[in-house]
Amino acid sequence: MTIVNKYIYNAHISEGKFRDILRYFSVDLEATQISKLVHISRPTVNKYINAIRKRIADYSEKMSPFSGIVEIDESYFGGRRIKGKRGRGARGKTIVFGIFERGGQVYTEIIPDCKMDTIRKIIRGKVKIDTIINTDSWRGYNGLVDVGYSKHFRVKH
Repeated sequence: MTIVNKYIYNAHISEGKFRDILRYFSVDLEATQISKLVHISRPTVNKYINAIRKRIADYSEKMSPFSGIVEIDESYFGGRRIKGKRGRGARGKTIVFGIFERGGQVYTEIIPDCKMDTIRKIIRGKVKIDTIINTDSWRGYNGLVDVGYSKHFRVKH
């Protein structure tokens, strides 16, 4: 009898059992718990869990961080500017922060506010330290050089 599994070549478990392992892995169960639920030995479950973790790590490494030359900006969507409101008139609007790698990928995220700390956390998590960063002259990007991004350049619109 040949067991067919379209997810793992040369697998010795069925596709359904692999899906069960994946489902239980995603809800953070331990290998011993998964082995009891799926009726497979713990070493076999560990083998597949380690393969899943390796695949996730490889994918994450490939997808991040940005490098080369990137452009960073934030934008406001929705709502109307309230006349007389001080600041950037962002009340009632959705703030979208974006990173664009020239010749590469784009990353966007809806953020709750445009505070320097919020933006800095995203940049530190998504952009390599030796990357050339281009931003506008908004003061929220002040201090990127202080956290190690020595190649930060500003464009005046």
